[in-house]
Amino acid sequence: MAVIALAGCSGAPGVTTTALALLLSWPLHPGRRMVLAECDPDGGAVLHGLLQGTLGDRYGLRNLSVAARQGDLGDAFWRQLIDLGGEEGQEESRRDRLLLPGLTDSGQSASLGSVWKALGVIFRGIEAEHGHDVLVDLGRRGAFGPSGVLAEQADAVVVVVRNTLRCLQAAESRVRALEERVGDVAVLLINEGPYPAGEVQRVLQVPVVATLPYAPRDARVLSDGAEQPRHFIKSPLMKAARTSGALLVQRAAIRRARLDPHGTLAAGGEAVRAR
Repeated sequence: MAVIALAGCSGAPGVTTTALALLLSWPLHPGRRMVLAECDPDGGAVLHGLLQGTLGDRYGLRNLSVAARQGDLGDAFWRQLIDLGGEEGQEESRRDRLLLPGLTDSGQSASLGSVWKALGVIFRGIEAEHGHDVLVDLGRRGAFGPSGVLAEQADAVVVVVRNTLRCLQAAESRVRALEERVGDVAVLLINEGPYPAGEVQRVLQVPVVATLPYAPRDARVLSDGAEQPRHFIKSPLMKAARTSGALLVQRAAIRRARLDPHGTLAAGGEAVRAR
């Protein structure tokens, strides 16, 4: 299983919408879970987007700074997760698509200075001890600054890019900077523009490992909580997201095998209890 970080750049690439599509369509084996952590230091979008403010600010990343100061981060992390994959009232053991909502204001990121690194340890522990996949939404600038430690500790870092000229121009410098920080990166392409994957690879000099269709109507279900069309989960966007999830896991496994051929990396640090 894997810890995968999604990063963006200017030009509204849709990192959070992509992350939600992956979460809801991720291919899960029995007993496995998928955790999406919205770790954008500029603030999250899910609470007032997909969830339309129905949960207020009772859940989310901002509550973990207090827990960290009290030495309760490991348990508090699980209490802050929202189930997006099951029915209301189902058994906790069946909760398999879990979301940690992000900050409600960018100013809250100042209180998370030491929490970012601890979260990275938790994500590694979830993956190593329980075999769950973790997807980390870093937003447009979260792969840099204090929260950039989450990118450094991920098995794979993937930049979400639209194949328009404006987005490709913005992505060039972002990809180069990420390569300096974490080594190799890859691209997940949102197919809005005229440039094919091969051209994007040539321009950015990194592999395009997966592609999602440009589907504004379906995307608004995830970004803004719009009414779901019939058979939404079977839409081209969600079908492509399921395929993309499998490809991202493959990418992470290949990168991990290259960096740690003997499997010696350990999560370490704070223990993370299974939930």
